[in-house]
Amino acid sequence: MSLLFSKSNTLRKSVKITEEEFLQLRDFVYDKSGIYIDEKRKYLFESRFSRRLGQLGLTSFTDYIKFLRVDRGQELKQLFELVTTNETSFCRDTKQLESFRDNLLKEVLDRQRKTGRLELNIWSAGCSSGEEPYTLVFLLLETLKAEIARWKISITAVDLSEEMISKARTGIYTEYAFKTTPDTIRKRYFKEVEGGWELDPRIRKLVNFLPMNLNDALAVKRVPRSHIIFCRNVIIYFDDAMKRKVVQAFYDNLLPGGYLLVGHSESLHKVSQSFRPVHNAGAIAYKKEE
Repeated sequence: MSLLFSKSNTLRKSVKITEEEFLQLRDFVYDKSGIYIDEKRKYLFESRFSRRLGQLGLTSFTDYIKFLRVDRGQELKQLFELVTTNETSFCRDTKQLESFRDNLLKEVLDRQRKTGRLELNIWSAGCSSGEEPYTLVFLLLETLKAEIARWKISITAVDLSEEMISKARTGIYTEYAFKTTPDTIRKRYFKEVEGGWELDPRIRKLVNFLPMNLNDALAVKRVPRSHIIFCRNVIIYFDDAMKRKVVQAFYDNLLPGGYLLVGHSESLHKVSQSFRPVHNAGAIAYKKEE
C-alpha cells in the first residue's frame, strides 16, 4: 500500500519550491495519478525532489515542471516513484484478514460451489511490492487445501509504481516484510536466500502483477470482473472526486454479490451509496448486491 512521502532525502540540500511551483507540480501529479498532495506537505516536495533535480542538472522546480510537460513518459515513471513510498508486510491487519477468511471468503466460495463454477477472481489494487496478494494466496491455500487444484483462481495485482511491481514479481523479501507474519507462514512458503527470503515460485505463478494507474479508466476496465477487490490504505490519498471515480470503477468491476475491502481506517460512508456495508467481527466490507 502506498504512503506519501514517508521518508525524506536528507543527503542533499533542498531546492526551494515557490508557492506557484508547488501548485503547478501538485496539479500535474493529480492530473496524472489522481493523488492529491496537501499544501502542508509542500516542504516534502523540496526534500524528496531535490535529488532528482540534481540528477537531471536542473536548478529550479520551474525547470522540472517544464521538463515533465515535454517528456514522453519516462520521467513520469520517476515522478510516480517520488510521490509514493510503500509501507506493507505479509499478513498485515490480521483481524481484518481473519474476518475476511472466516466470513466473506467462505461465503463467496460456497456460492461458487453451488453454481458449479469453481472459479474465483480477486483484484488487489495498490498492491505495492506484493505482500497483500501473496497473503491472499496463503489464505486460499489454507482454506481450500487440496481442493484448490480443482479451482480456477485469478489474482490481478496492480500498483502505480513499476519498481514495486518488479520487486513483487521477483518474490524476494527482507526481514521487514515479515514483521506481522507468523513464523509458520515463512517456513511453509519461503526459503532463505542471499539477500532475504524467496517465495515459492508456485505461489508467485498464481498472481498476475501489472503496473497500473487507477486514474486511467481504460486500463482499469481491462481488469477481469472480480468476486473480491482489496484496495487497502490507498483511497485515503485521493480527494473526494478521485475517490468517487475509483470506487465507482470498483463497483462496475465487481460481479453481483462481490465484495470490496478497504483499509480499517477507511470508509465509503461519504464516497458511495452503491454498496451495502457488511459488518463482521474485526472488519467492515462493502457488498455489491446481487
